[in-house]
Amino acid sequence: MRIHDITEKSGNWFFRQRSYLPSLIIPILLLALLNSEYIEKHFGDTAQAIWEVFCISVSFLGLIVRSLTVAWVPEGTSGRNRQGQLAESLNTEGLYSVMRHPLYLANFLIILGFVLFVQVWWFVLIYMLLFCLFYERIIFAEESFLERKFGDAHRQWAEKTPIFFPDFRRWRHPAATFSWKMILKREYSTFFGIIVGFVLIKFFAELFGERQFKVRVLWLVFLGIGFVVYWTLRILRTKTQWLTIQPKDN
Repeated sequence: MRIHDITEKSGNWFFRQRSYLPSLIIPILLLALLNSEYIEKHFGDTAQAIWEVFCISVSFLGLIVRSLTVAWVPEGTSGRNRQGQLAESLNTEGLYSVMRHPLYLANFLIILGFVLFVQVWWFVLIYMLLFCLFYERIIFAEESFLERKFGDAHRQWAEKTPIFFPDFRRWRHPAATFSWKMILKREYSTFFGIIVGFVLIKFFAELFGERQFKVRVLWLVFLGIGFVVYWTLRILRTKTQWLTIQPKDN
């Protein structure tokens, strides 16, 4: 088998497993938590609070990138399919006009916020290496599929558009209408997942790093807000027509 075929095959496998790949870092996370809370130990509570806000902001920046991507997404692109590559059309507008893989950049930022939150330098390095390893293969497989399906259209777009780091000078406003319903329908679970992730890391960082069992009120409030938003939007999606996407919404 050619190296090209091996690389694409492994990329397609990573693509199908991409929702579960972050779990591979959990054992390393538990080890890193033993050395967490570095900023608080050396610089105090104020510096710790500033760093925590920064990390949370990084993850929510990733959520914003995801939201801006799906808000203009045409049907048949940027889906949540798990079994293999799927694309009914080639999306080259909106965030796809400034970079070829905005959703992967968004995922990188979301997880990066968690990783930075732990405050262990080698944990950040391991995350960077694993992300590059997995997503380099996924991107290779995805772009091979798109080139076979869309030919010159994909090649011309790929030659001018950065893979991962956006070039906002190339922005093209989408023909589709911006849809808040699409964001609320598709990203409410991501919103809640970010909040749960930070609350759990904070709890175990204090348990492992400081050897203290503490449940801070502020973090419980943060979790409560996320819980209310999640279940409100879930009920609206599953029990009502309020988040139904009509053709005119896209």
